[in-house]
Amino acid sequence: MDVTNDAGPGELTDPIAIRPTAEASDPGWRSNRRQWKVAYARWLRLSDVGVVIAVVALAQWIRCGNSDFRTSFTASEVLDETILSVAVAAIWLLALSFHRTRDQNVTGSGLEEYRLVTYATMQFFGGLAILALLVELDLVRAYLAVALPVGLFGLLASRWWWRQHLERLRERGRFQSSVLVVGCERAAQAMVESFDRDADAGYRVVGVCTPGYSGEHGQTVTIGGREIPLLGDETEVLRAVKLTGADTVAVAASGQWGSADLGDLAWELEPYGVDLAVAPAVMDVAAPRLAIKPVGGLPLMHVEEPQFRGSNRAAKTVFDLVSATIALLVFSPVMLAVAVAIKLGDCGPVFYRQQRVGLNGEMFGMWKFRSMVVGADRLQDEIRADVGQDDATFFKSSADPRITRVGRFIRRTSLDELPQLFNVLRREMSMVGPRPLTPGEGGDVPGFVERRMLVRPGITGLWQVSGRSDLSETDRIRLDLFYVSNWSMVQDLLIVGKTVKAVLASDGAY
Repeated sequence: MDVTNDAGPGELTDPIAIRPTAEASDPGWRSNRRQWKVAYARWLRLSDVGVVIAVVALAQWIRCGNSDFRTSFTASEVLDETILSVAVAAIWLLALSFHRTRDQNVTGSGLEEYRLVTYATMQFFGGLAILALLVELDLVRAYLAVALPVGLFGLLASRWWWRQHLERLRERGRFQSSVLVVGCERAAQAMVESFDRDADAGYRVVGVCTPGYSGEHGQTVTIGGREIPLLGDETEVLRAVKLTGADTVAVAASGQWGSADLGDLAWELEPYGVDLAVAPAVMDVAAPRLAIKPVGGLPLMHVEEPQFRGSNRAAKTVFDLVSATIALLVFSPVMLAVAVAIKLGDCGPVFYRQQRVGLNGEMFGMWKFRSMVVGADRLQDEIRADVGQDDATFFKSSADPRITRVGRFIRRTSLDELPQLFNVLRREMSMVGPRPLTPGEGGDVPGFVERRMLVRPGITGLWQVSGRSDLSETDRIRLDLFYVSNWSMVQDLLIVGKTVKAVLASDGAY
């Protein structure tokens, strides 16, 4: 983290990031800062109401809205159906509110929002199914058969659409949280880089306070290629908040901050309506694995163990087999066309088979459509030297001369991966997971290979939908390990959806 001082004492060098001082006594300052959050929650509430009412009405119409309506249902029965529909819609919406699916801390980014919507919906309909079984209520079958799948899809799709809308607004500088980062240099730098890496979360760093800092005001720190004002030490957080108009103070993990210090800071910020966020020392752990349990007034963060076994693994197995079978049926004509194109291109083999490391370190032969010249493996060391990647953990180059003309097209469109569907059916791979490593690959990264082997490798995964081959080695390793540590079926479904977008965009594919 580079510190520069291009301004005189008391001056700040970033006029865009710094806003005039605001006083806590000004109610407009507090309300305006939170206005976008309230508006966004209102949009989500309205879309949830619209989706729930629409699918419940659809379920009722399918049950009793047929051509024989007058003879099939009496007016009293229709009224009963309507009352039941209103009750189903109301309790469903209450379940979404009860599980805090519109909470400001979970909406707008990450998987937690989708997980909570799914959990609330499944829990509600699970209870409805049990009730119907106990009281022999046949009326709810239409809701279970229609409203559950259509409604869950509609709720998740509407949340996705609002996220896209929010992302577009954030690209214009709106609907963002202004963050003041507090922490030692290394921790503050890591936090700022995390915010930059996940720009969709909408956190804009407007200043940094470093404990123990005794320099002059007006200095800046350079993080991620941009200058951020350095506003003092931990005793000047409140002054920095007033100066920048920050609506969030993010405290990075630091041994200089005790529980009492954070409590005092929370009380100081309370009149200003400023959020206080504390980053633990634990990195890359998803929200479902975290739980806060107070013990004697001390909040302890419990980190649950990753769930790889039991019903979770069974659900993933069913998902893999069903989706791979469907994909093979759908893409079989495309696979035939690709095979013909490869054969006509240079008369060489259509498929390429390579040994990869799978679950628990077992070796398997991974299939791909051949995209390189015959005998490309023998040239790899020479090519790595030519492109300056002798010591790279992962080797992939857009300038690799071994790639054929047909190969460039099928790589860019990811069609070369389609034969791996057979590996999925053979239970050697999954649809979603870390990319399978070649023997010895990644061995220089401590613990990397061992942790990856806890799950089956996948055709697609987190780093494939987060930049593909354009990602740095550090980010690929981090995303692979994050997936292993925080696997869930909801995350798999989201990755599959993002894979379609990434393939269509062809960004980072070579």
